Amino acid sequence: MSSQPITSNVPPLHAGTLEVHLLGLVDFPAFLGLQEYVTYEMSGRKDLSGKLFLCEHPPMITVGREGKTSEILIDEEQRERMELPVYWISRGGGAYAHAQGQLAIYLMLPLDRLGIGLVEYRRLIETAACESCHELKIPAKRHPEFPGVWGRGGQLAFFGSSVRSWVSNHGLFLNVTISPDFLEMTVPNSDHQRAISIQAQRIPPVQMSKLRESLIRTISKQFGYETTDVSTGHPLLKKTTRQVAKHV
Repeated sequence: MSSQPITSNVPPLHAGTLEVHLLGLVDFPAFLGLQEYVTYEMSGRKDLSGKLFLCEHPPMITVGREGKTSEILIDEEQRERMELPVYWISRGGGAYAHAQGQLAIYLMLPLDRLGIGLVEYRRLIETAACESCHELKIPAKRHPEFPGVWGRGGQLAFFGSSVRSWVSNHGLFLNVTISPDFLEMTVPNSDHQRAISIQAQRIPPVQMSKLRESLIRTISKQFGYETTDVSTGHPLLKKTTRQVAKHV
C-alpha cells in the first residue's frame, strides 16, 4: 500500500488563538451538545481563533455518512451485553469503534475565515498526527486515497469530519493504547487494512500526556497558530460517570 510523505507547506502564522481543552473521559452525546454550541458561537464571530478538544470516550461505535450496518462486525446481542451504543452521525467516513486508549482529536476552526477547504483541513490534521507519531519513533504516513493515518501494518487513526456554517466538526481518532478487541469490531477502512494502535508498534509504554502535548504543538504549527491557551475541562461539559470497565 503506497502512502504519501509528510509535506512541509504550512500556512503562515496569524493572529488567532487556538484554545485547547483537555477533557478526559467524555460521553459522546455530551460532546455532541458542546460541539453544537461551539459551532453556533464560532460561526457568529469574525476572528481566526479555533478550539481543539482532546478527550477519550467510553466504548461505542459511530457510523458516518458512508457507513453501512455490514461494517459493524459484532451482532446486536453482543452489543447489548457489552452496553455498547451505536451512533449514526453526520461526519464523513464509515463505522469506527471507540474506547478508552483512543484519543479523539476534535479541531473546530472557522475554515472560511482561515481560507482552508476541507481537503486541506484533512491534510493538515493528518500531517500533524504523523509528526507526533514520529516524535514517538512510530512510522506514520498519509494515504493518497484513503483518509486517516497509516503505520506499519495498518491504520493508526481514523478521519471523519464535516463542516457546518463553515466550522469544522468531528475530527481524527488516534489509536494509542486502545485494546485490539475494540478495533476488530468494525471494518475500519475501504482498503480492508486492519486497525492498529501506537502501543502495538513500540515496546516502551505510551504516555498519553506526552502525546497530547506533542499534538498541541504539531496542530498549532500546521494551522498557523502562534498562540495557544490550554485549559482542563470545559465549563459546559461534565466528565462521564458511566461505568466503562466492560470486557469484550
